[in-house]
Amino acid sequence: MADPQSNARLRADAGVPTSGVIHVRTRLTADFTVLSNALAQRRGSAVTIGVAAYIASLPDGTPVSITALCAHFSEGEILISRALRELEAAGYLERRRERLPSGHIRTRTYFYDVPGGRDPDDPPRPPGPRRPPVVPEAEPPAAPSTSGPERAEDPAYALADADPEAVAVLTALRRVDPRLVLSAQEAARLAPAVAEWLAAGVGPREITELLTLRLPDRFRARPASVLAFRLRETPLPAPPPPSSAERPAVLPFQTCDGCERAFRAAEPGHCRDCRRRGRALSAAA
Repeated sequence: MADPQSNARLRADAGVPTSGVIHVRTRLTADFTVLSNALAQRRGSAVTIGVAAYIASLPDGTPVSITALCAHFSEGEILISRALRELEAAGYLERRRERLPSGHIRTRTYFYDVPGGRDPDDPPRPPGPRRPPVVPEAEPPAAPSTSGPERAEDPAYALADADPEAVAVLTALRRVDPRLVLSAQEAARLAPAVAEWLAAGVGPREITELLTLRLPDRFRARPASVLAFRLRETPLPAPPPPSSAERPAVLPFQTCDGCERAFRAAEPGHCRDCRRRGRALSAAA
């Protein structure tokens, strides 16, 4: 008699996890980017890791301004600028203002695979802490520490306390005029004035028209300063006067003495059709 057979495995494959992710590896020989586990597994915002991975994959010389990154990602400039600040504070990214031989100032962005790395073109630095990144005026400042009273000055926290509808109005201005790109700190500073307009009954479309209508061809100041001036100098609309007209009293239902139809009237009697019919009979007589 043959021995009984079973389709079950005698033992599980060694090294294969019973839960969690299982990697199916493919050896890449082109079009890939090396990313450290310290960065890929960094706790915090997924947007920050995604922006870092995207910047690491770009060839040298590719623009990585907030405007360029917003054109690639679906997130807005506030989340993108926050991600850049986090990368800058962690030492992965550095932005420097450098003077060209022509005298013009430009901003160069350096991305480090390892935090605190040194660019090969830099001269040797003396021992000590790494120099803080120089932030251009056109870019948002680095995020301060989130401990103690400095936490209240962090634009991210100030923006979280701002009116969300006011922030939405401000962040949408760049769709009308691409020059009106605001940092998180600028949006948090302007949001109370916009919220005051909204509370006064001015709609988002009217506020957008007010802030973008007949702007100068060239700004002599930051776009946020131009918007702040318009919000400050334009008077709020006067509230509508309270309506003094009283609503007419609702008359009770009555039953017509002639046809028993229900109609509204102050006193019992005949409905309109019965009154018209009575006048016609009187005229005929």
